[in-house]
Amino acid sequence: MAWLAVGAIGVVFGDIGTSPLYAFREALGQAAAGGFEADEILGVLSLALWALILVVTIKYVLFLMRADNRGEGGVLALAALARRSAGFRSRTALILGAAGAALFYGDAIITPSLSVLSAMEGLRTIPGAATTFDEGTVRALTIAILVGLFFVQKRGTAHVARLFGPLCILWFVTIGGLGLWHIADEISIMRVFWPGYGVSYLVTHGTAGLFTLGAVFLTVTGAEALTADMGHFGRAPIRWGWFTLVFPALALNYLGQGAFALASLEAAQAGGRAFVNQDWFFLMAPPALRAPLVLLAGAATVIASQAVITGAFSLTQQAVQLGLLPRLRLRQTSAAFAGQIYLPAINWLLLAGVLLLVLQFRTSSDMAAAYGIAVTGTMVITTCLAYLVVRYSWHWSRLRALATILPFLALDLIFFGANILRVVEGGWVPLVIAALIGFLIYTWVRGRSIVRAFETRQSIPLADLVAALAKRPPERVPGTAVFLTGNPEATPGALLHNLKHNKVLHERNLVVSIRTADRPFVDPAERSQTKRLDDDFEVVVLRYGFMEAPDVPADLGLAGKGDRKGLDPMRTSYFIGRNTLKPEAKEGMPPWQDRLFMFLQRNASDPTEFLHIPPGKILELGEQVTV
Repeated sequence: MAWLAVGAIGVVFGDIGTSPLYAFREALGQAAAGGFEADEILGVLSLALWALILVVTIKYVLFLMRADNRGEGGVLALAALARRSAGFRSRTALILGAAGAALFYGDAIITPSLSVLSAMEGLRTIPGAATTFDEGTVRALTIAILVGLFFVQKRGTAHVARLFGPLCILWFVTIGGLGLWHIADEISIMRVFWPGYGVSYLVTHGTAGLFTLGAVFLTVTGAEALTADMGHFGRAPIRWGWFTLVFPALALNYLGQGAFALASLEAAQAGGRAFVNQDWFFLMAPPALRAPLVLLAGAATVIASQAVITGAFSLTQQAVQLGLLPRLRLRQTSAAFAGQIYLPAINWLLLAGVLLLVLQFRTSSDMAAAYGIAVTGTMVITTCLAYLVVRYSWHWSRLRALATILPFLALDLIFFGANILRVVEGGWVPLVIAALIGFLIYTWVRGRSIVRAFETRQSIPLADLVAALAKRPPERVPGTAVFLTGNPEATPGALLHNLKHNKVLHERNLVVSIRTADRPFVDPAERSQTKRLDDDFEVVVLRYGFMEAPDVPADLGLAGKGDRKGLDPMRTSYFIGRNTLKPEAKEGMPPWQDRLFMFLQRNASDPTEFLHIPPGKILELGEQVTV
């Protein structure tokens, strides 16, 4: 438990653990539009603490972490679980899952940009360094760190990941200690645990209170990682890490920032000086310790960024397996850890988005406005999926399910509405990213359904073909043919084209279909299901979880293993259907969308690589399909 909790602290809590760098500062900046008062500081701090309690502790740690899919969490795992149990509502679950995945990519681009930039801005708080580290220099350092981070992804991070836990523990101990030290500046700050301060602030500040609430939400960004990483560490270690270290450290740090700000306000009022919002996190540290604190903050934000990048890789793999995205080139970067993967296309797209954000927004304060919408949108979707799970998978009554879910949904919608107000300040960025990803998902799913419908119209039942070939057998050739198809009941197009053009049939023929289960992993004993049609044909269905990578040769037993010991891999050929797509204005999708689908199809990774088939052993046969 202890070692798993250390690992979870280094991966799961990186994003939410670096929120103190900017969350309190940004929330206080929104609260002080008409000047600073003690009530503003107390109200903002109370809202921040209760956001951690209600959203993270109660909703995610205590409730949503129970809604796992065979140990896996995250929006797509939850969608898969809901699809399996919701019956006719499974399409709704799939749409919600796709929308949540699209919003996550917006989060994955903003998190590295904002966290690393806010850490580097701490250099300006070092005495005498403000002129050396101007805004341009800070941005240049941020870009250099981010470029280096994305360039090392192809080498894998398994060899340095063991340092993430100890470094993050040091980070949380440090920020908790800083907060505890400054609580003594204004010991009465502990009164903000009374929620009346936050409620009173919202009631008395109108629209300004909603803008503040949108900024307060920055304290809970990263909460989704608690469920998304359950499959790596388990529910208990994550909860243990949250309650024993992470939540106390975050609460102490926010209390310390609030006490420091309150003491500074009182000193400014007593001296007749104007009080301005500052970088409270770094200013809490003594001047001599700010440089080491910046270095530690930089390491923590890199770890947080790495967790988000890894999460984007994992989410993309799940989306590909669930059929939401085309196959993408994937590399395993560690022989010991199956979760260590690298997707070049996603990596470079994320880097391009990150660099554009840093150059466009220039400072962390400007970028913070863009952060909350993607996260709150994902949270709303997660809560809706949770309703489907508790209603149809846990079999709760409608009244009990609504009584449990509606308070969480109301809280999410309040935060979402507060962040929507900041669209013009930068919140449009994650919405545009999510819309683009969502449209790509829709185009791919719609295009694939058109192609499948065409193949279904052109196909004939496999049993009818087998019976016809038994009566009039064609020329036979030695060896085994493996025909890959999406529908094992219908004759694969590649088989028909082989008979039509080559006029031969192999001695043994396997019609193989790949199925993705609504769970993360499939037991090896349940991997293969075989049905023999006659002496010449077998139908084989291979099942994989949405977290697994298919390996067709290994699971067919072509290497002399399993129940097909007579098959020789050197005498086995693979046939796959690959149709030529043609846009059609009067049918299917609009021509411009047809071309987008064709682009996605052309740039999908080679099926031989995706299915681990030897490149020299596959033949592609197909025809022209109008989309």
